[in-house]
Amino acid sequence: MSRLPSPGALVPARAVFLAAAIVLAAVLGGAVAAVEGGTEAGAGTGSGVDGSGSIDAVNATGDAVVDVSDYDPDRPTEPGVARVVSDGDATAGNASADDGAAGGDPETYDDLSAAVDAAEPGDVVEVSGVLEPAETVVVDARNVTVRGGGAEAAMIDGGDDTVVSVRAPNVTVEGIRIHDSGEDLESEDAGVFLGEDADGTTLADLYLSDVAFGVWVNGADRVTVRDSRIEGTEDPRFVDRGNGINLWETAGSEIRNNEITGVRDGIYFSWASNVETTGNTLWDLRYGVHYMYSDDNYLADNVAAGNDVGYALMVSEGVEVVNNTAVANRGKSGHGVLFKEIEDSVVRGNDLVANDRGLFLYNAQRNEVRGNLVYANGVGVHHSADTQGTAVVGNDFVGNGEQVLTTTRELLAWNGTARGNHWSDARVADSDGDGVGEARHRPAGAAERLVQEHPTAAVFANGPAFDAIRLVESRFPVVETAGVVDHRPLASPSHDLEPYRPYAAAVDPAVEYDDDPGDQHH
Repeated sequence: MSRLPSPGALVPARAVFLAAAIVLAAVLGGAVAAVEGGTEAGAGTGSGVDGSGSIDAVNATGDAVVDVSDYDPDRPTEPGVARVVSDGDATAGNASADDGAAGGDPETYDDLSAAVDAAEPGDVVEVSGVLEPAETVVVDARNVTVRGGGAEAAMIDGGDDTVVSVRAPNVTVEGIRIHDSGEDLESEDAGVFLGEDADGTTLADLYLSDVAFGVWVNGADRVTVRDSRIEGTEDPRFVDRGNGINLWETAGSEIRNNEITGVRDGIYFSWASNVETTGNTLWDLRYGVHYMYSDDNYLADNVAAGNDVGYALMVSEGVEVVNNTAVANRGKSGHGVLFKEIEDSVVRGNDLVANDRGLFLYNAQRNEVRGNLVYANGVGVHHSADTQGTAVVGNDFVGNGEQVLTTTRELLAWNGTARGNHWSDARVADSDGDGVGEARHRPAGAAERLVQEHPTAAVFANGPAFDAIRLVESRFPVVETAGVVDHRPLASPSHDLEPYRPYAAAVDPAVEYDDDPGDQHH
């Protein structure tokens, strides 16, 4: 039996298509006439209602989904004291206050640099009160620990340069507030600077405030930065701020459970590989996370909210972006996740909500986009024409102003062999109840391209003429145009939208958008 449709079956399709074309011509003529007559047509189809785009929205229980509450610990009031607790060649961190260099009392200093200079491998320098070193404190003995009792108990108040510089392996700095570095970005002024000999250093439970760069890792491997808070200078211009954690030529490092705000880029990667970045919260930044030339990295369970861009990944390959949240990143660029020249990487299980663009694929090659929630963004996915080989399966595209924006001249299939994606605007008929629609869906086709090429027609995008075009493209495969098709659209979403509804309601669609994901400041 022939699989070709009968002539009788083709007549309705041709009739519908002809009718749609006639109405469409009238629509375009009306749009042009409206503009020429002084009436401006809407330039986009943004979702949501007018609002501030604030990241402080709360869910139904009254709890903030993204917690970026202020942190303002009391400054220590006691004069600073540093005690050197000797532990011989034992592992740092096991010393007790009763251990002295020769079995006596620990040596006590009011000058932190003198205390650190006196420490030998395995010693612990216990810090309390406020210490104000005249110059950078340099730790150059291996296995030394510099430890305080927390931000309200121990503080190192810097000044015109880097505050602490580590130049030996396996050093630990923990439980201290480090305040006020120099402001010279070219000199790499930082709260803590790790030189190339600082392999295996651990920075934990720190509060770095009013710093140009928070932590600068300069060629050291296997570094851990965890459970710390970094607040930059909050200069009005991003270009005049340093980065929160600056990773340069590091391998095997771990960045976890930190809070970063008021800097340029929260965590910046340059020639960094095999770094695990997990559980961090990043807000009020240019880019929450920024990769350049950094391969084989793992980025998971982070939250980026209220930035220009949540996660900006550029010129890298082999990256896993898993279970992250990007909310209300609506600056000049305004992406939840940006993949610029990224190859052989994965975007899986992320929540991209109320951004200007949920995901931007720019000259990205052979990547997988799977199982993400793309909700209430101005554009769900912006797909550039030079992006190739993207697998898009199992995602929920819900309530985006425009589900897909693409300039491709090809017809791209976004579905797997058995299942596709959920589209909130799709007309899904699931007669057998298997959760998969029987008819294909065109999230980006002739109607969407028409709006791109003739922006004045956007005011009619939800009208009957455009609906007729979409119907023809979905129901009659003989009518093919460039764009995106999902042959197996899903009937229902798999994600819980409820926690994010307040953010969706706060979206302001009237946002200036920069469609060139350039990198002018790295």
